Amino acid sequence: MKRLNSNILSIGITLLLVIVVVVSSLVTSHIVEQFEQEEQKKIELWAEATRQFILAGENENIDLLLQVMEGNTTIPVYMVDTNYNLLLSRNVQEPKRNVERFYTKKINELRATQEPIEVRISDSVMQYIYYEQSSTLQWLSYFPYIQLVVMLALAALAAIALLMVQRSEKNSLWVGLSKETAHQLGTPISSLNAWNELLKATYPNDPLLPQMDEDIHRLQMIAERFSKIGSQPTLEEREVLPIVQSAIDYMRARTSNKIEYKLAIGDGQLAIGDRARAMLCAPLFEWVIENLCKNAIDAMDGKGSITIEVKTENGKGKAENLYIDITDTGKGIDRRNFKRIFQPGYTSKKRGWGLGLSLGKRIIEDYHRGELFVKQSQLGVGTTFRIVLCSVV
Repeated sequence: MKRLNSNILSIGITLLLVIVVVVSSLVTSHIVEQFEQEEQKKIELWAEATRQFILAGENENIDLLLQVMEGNTTIPVYMVDTNYNLLLSRNVQEPKRNVERFYTKKINELRATQEPIEVRISDSVMQYIYYEQSSTLQWLSYFPYIQLVVMLALAALAAIALLMVQRSEKNSLWVGLSKETAHQLGTPISSLNAWNELLKATYPNDPLLPQMDEDIHRLQMIAERFSKIGSQPTLEEREVLPIVQSAIDYMRARTSNKIEYKLAIGDGQLAIGDRARAMLCAPLFEWVIENLCKNAIDAMDGKGSITIEVKTENGKGKAENLYIDITDTGKGIDRRNFKRIFQPGYTSKKRGWGLGLSLGKRIIEDYHRGELFVKQSQLGVGTTFRIVLCSVV
């Protein structure tokens, strides 16, 4: 429902912007047309005043004619003879060089775009006037485009704000669900601990009780993981290989012997405790490895191999990058879905919420400032997910 409301709001904002731009363009076009007509009348009046000034005798009062001629301070005007040679110009910014070539080019351009205003001096003498739009009218002509750019910028800002609101809502949902899950797990875990201690006192030699201890410890770890979602976890310098090995051991104990697990060290570059170190929240990082392994098991339909390779390479800067590649022999992923699989709710399984990969990406990228992506995949062959972290040297 929220997504539907967001889509309706986006469509509404877009339509409103389109309407504003269209109406503004129509109004501006009308104003421009009015200005063009006014400027044409001014130039016609200026042309007539110029003609009267040329024909005026010595004793005639030309003050009004001069006032009209001097009144044009914004519209560029070019007066030419019948051979289109320039006689005079007004309000034209001349170049410092090649002035004659400039006027020839300008007059030719005007001849191709407008009909001149005729100024008949006598039966045998005819002159023509060409003019350009004033700078005010030119800026007004550009206004719809400027407004369109402004509206598009506002639309982009609105879209960004909407995305930020949606992301904030998703983050709030993540936080709420995670905190509530951790809270709900706390009470039964405490109860199980108490019952387990009672069983230990009653049946001290029962071989199943250590396994119950492990399962209760596992539940406590799961609750701790959920409690860390939504708040920035504390990162500590940790060795990566033992954490990866712990995740493999946990998954191996809970999957069939048809799944083979391999831990590889890239090109012999690393040794445990040597360069495979990074700033980690161990419970969350191990959770990501487990989720990727579970995803691989589902892709292989419970039969195949999972290879986890850890290696370092020099990054673009001075720091080294630590790479963890998780490769399976499953069905593969269509390249078109490489990014889509990390979206919350996306799943190709009949069961599941489609949150494992999304949660893993969030943990690696938001909390550990790393990267999680599909390095490569081939349908029917398998997939490699890559985690990139900044190595602590």
